[in-house]
Amino acid sequence: MSVVVVTDSSCCLDPDTATSFDIRIVPLHVIVDGRDLREGIDELPEDLAGVTTSGPSPAELEEIYSTALDDSGGDGVVAVHLSRLLSGTWGAAKNAAEAFGGRVRLVDSRNTAMGLGFAALEAARAARGGTDLDGVYERAVEVAESARTLLVVDRLDHLRRGGRIGTAAALLGTALSMKPVLHLVDGKLALREKTRTMTKAMAKLVDGVVAEAGDSALIAVHHRRAPERARELADRIAERLPDAAAPTVSELDDVLGAHVGPGAVGVVVSRR
Repeated sequence: MSVVVVTDSSCCLDPDTATSFDIRIVPLHVIVDGRDLREGIDELPEDLAGVTTSGPSPAELEEIYSTALDDSGGDGVVAVHLSRLLSGTWGAAKNAAEAFGGRVRLVDSRNTAMGLGFAALEAARAARGGTDLDGVYERAVEVAESARTLLVVDRLDHLRRGGRIGTAAALLGTALSMKPVLHLVDGKLALREKTRTMTKAMAKLVDGVVAEAGDSALIAVHHRRAPERARELADRIAERLPDAAAPTVSELDDVLGAHVGPGAVGVVVSRR
């Protein structure tokens, strides 16, 4: 048998890819009119404005970890989750993992979207190659630490309501019609650069990706209901980094989408 990798639904992994590498995905939750819906399992409404989100419970995680550990034949589980500063998922995961005597190793990716997805995928590749529990854990940590995430949103309101960015920053952005370039720093969203238009923000986003990518990197472009903007962004990145693999383009999942709002675009750079 081999080590099994678990992650959560913020990872933005293609479902077929996750299945082919036997990556177990724990659903995050969306609360709509008092109903608790699981991302990727339950049908969610088209309009997510005003909804709240939550992570899985310790009981949910313990059940998935237990099944994964059984399927590993006792080789162990590496669970890679989104940043503990963005979600309560880490705390629940820590409580759940205590039941398994060290056979479930937890990785705080300090990231989300494919900043999390790349780490889970590379950990699963290592597991498939026969790497032991410690080695798979170390690979997940290594890839997670290499990831850089940049983001531009149409409006900061969604991030402010969800507590992901301070009220002062949100008011600054709306009052001056700014389009700030944000990034994740030590697992928390922070301002990278200030711009006044989406055109300038996109240009700064491309510049930031080129600076972060270096000589070689895997790149994922994400969007929330802005496929044309995302494709343009991917094309511009490809022009600037002709020796890198073409960026993948995918829509952000519903939980992340509820926080960044329509029109958002982001890029994850995983440096090799």
